[in-house]
Amino acid sequence: MNATSPRTPAQRTPVVRFFIGLWDAMNFTRRLIFNLLFFGLLLLLLFVLASGDGVPKLHERSALVIAPKGNLVEQYSADPFSRAMAESMGQGQGEVQLRDLLRALESAVEDKNIERVVLRLDGLSGGGMASRGELARAVARVRESGKEVLAFGEGMNQAQYQIAAEAGEVYLDPMGWMVLEGLGRYRAYYRELLQDKLGVDMHLFKVGEYKSAAEPYVLDAASDEAKEADLYWMNDLWQRYLADVGKARGLDPAAIAQGIDGLDAGIQAAGGDLARHALDQKLVDELITREQFDQRLVERGVADKDAEGGFRQISLRDYLARVDKSALAAIDPRPQVAVVVAEGEISGGKQPPGKIGGESTSVLLREARDDNRVKAVVLRVDSPGGEVFASEQIRREVVALKEAGKPVVVSMGDLAASGGYWISMNADRIYADPSTITGSIGIFGMFPTIPRALDKIGVHSDGVGTTRFAGAFDITRELAPGVGEVIQAIIDKGYRDFTGRVAEARGKPVEQIDEVARGRVWSGAQAKERGLVDAFGGLEDAIADVAERAELGERKGWGVRYIEKAASPFERFFIDMAQARIGQALLKDSSLAMGVLGRYMPQAADDLRFLEDAARPAAGAPVKTIAHCLCGL
Repeated sequence: MNATSPRTPAQRTPVVRFFIGLWDAMNFTRRLIFNLLFFGLLLLLLFVLASGDGVPKLHERSALVIAPKGNLVEQYSADPFSRAMAESMGQGQGEVQLRDLLRALESAVEDKNIERVVLRLDGLSGGGMASRGELARAVARVRESGKEVLAFGEGMNQAQYQIAAEAGEVYLDPMGWMVLEGLGRYRAYYRELLQDKLGVDMHLFKVGEYKSAAEPYVLDAASDEAKEADLYWMNDLWQRYLADVGKARGLDPAAIAQGIDGLDAGIQAAGGDLARHALDQKLVDELITREQFDQRLVERGVADKDAEGGFRQISLRDYLARVDKSALAAIDPRPQVAVVVAEGEISGGKQPPGKIGGESTSVLLREARDDNRVKAVVLRVDSPGGEVFASEQIRREVVALKEAGKPVVVSMGDLAASGGYWISMNADRIYADPSTITGSIGIFGMFPTIPRALDKIGVHSDGVGTTRFAGAFDITRELAPGVGEVIQAIIDKGYRDFTGRVAEARGKPVEQIDEVARGRVWSGAQAKERGLVDAFGGLEDAIADVAERAELGERKGWGVRYIEKAASPFERFFIDMAQARIGQALLKDSSLAMGVLGRYMPQAADDLRFLEDAARPAAGAPVKTIAHCLCGL
């Protein structure tokens, strides 16, 4: 009887044993790294929790120091994770939200711990006259509440001064500068470069003699119609600027204008000293250094040797953290007014913040429509327009909101022109600042042809087609008359759609809309006179109006929230960690964090400007119809 023995494993060769051992080592290393990362993050989380809520204390008799650095925007163009990482490492974010500045100033009015507000606006850039006007009025409300408002600058441009002028006291460094010069708008024109030098023929199709957005591509200088229209609305804005500054400073607007016209003589009389000239013109109260200004705040307030400048204070960032603390604690169960921001150029598809996407912005409006807690919507528009179809997608969502029983009010920011007006026109009510730039109701399309450019390098196009129009829209061929007629017919139809929809939305005859359309740009005040805008007011006025339309009752009974792309849970964790003091300390000098930041920070602006992209027709369409206005300042 034969006994069977257990099977012995096959003999492994040295090569096999080597690779198996290597694989086991790699597995062990992988598990070790992941475990270290897990426990490291867990330890970091415990540190964050142990460090408290990260919200600095606010002592009585504090000065709120508002020293924003970056472009004034309606909405951040970077995602929350990237902003938090950049801020934690002291790199700043390059953008300042208008809503944040307004919220801080409005809260300071009622905050008993805020004794005064200090404005240092040297680092604030961008924005238009409408948004800066909202800020100026918020500063004025703080001053009218009886609290001191002081502004100091080492240099102050015309835009910054629009806000600073509302302070009770305006100071400038003796070696500083400030110049008011008026409004100007000049553009580069490329016809000679494109047509004569490069051999590229840009064929422009438009409706409206004032529709000048594409003129730089087909002319060597601005048309008479463009100059007439631009000077008309710019003069209105400038007179408003002079009136506002004059009222704030107790000066005659005519005297301010006279001082600007005599700038050369005034500077020479001041010995070339720009700061002295500003003082002579009574635009500032006194010339003192930053140290002298800080010492004045120490004397008026409470000394704090550990604070920058030596006086008790709280920064804008820390103050906003306190203001928003309750909002972050839990979801507000009250009925909501939703605010959807539409800022930037309007393009098709999904676009990141800072641009308006036909799909992405529609998704936000649809979210407001589907959310049972949202009872009304404010669409905040700051846009020069863009693609017609994308604008129409957004307009349809506004109509759908109204059909769902949710009122919609539009709040125009600095610019709501062309496509920006298209997405606004169906709102229950349109608010604008008198200095908002709007209108530009018109359509254009561009079609480039490049056979002459190809000739310059010895390249020629030839072939056959089965019909007259087979290959007729090929940019390597000359533009046939029939092709031009097709494109112009498309543009004409787009203009009829635009004016027809405006007439229906505004309850006016098409002929009356055509009189104020034809691509002409208007200031907010001029637009109201012509029935394109309903009322003057800022974002808060629009919110109050739409809440009343939704019958939400007293202000304390409803909340306001912005509907934006939310951060993921992973991003939310890192945002909270990065904003805590322990997180900032750990991240500030971390080369690993710098690598992560470099990987996830948003890329620079698109390689091609909007109009250059507009010259390329959409797939399947002979021309892309554009409702765009190059009318910002």
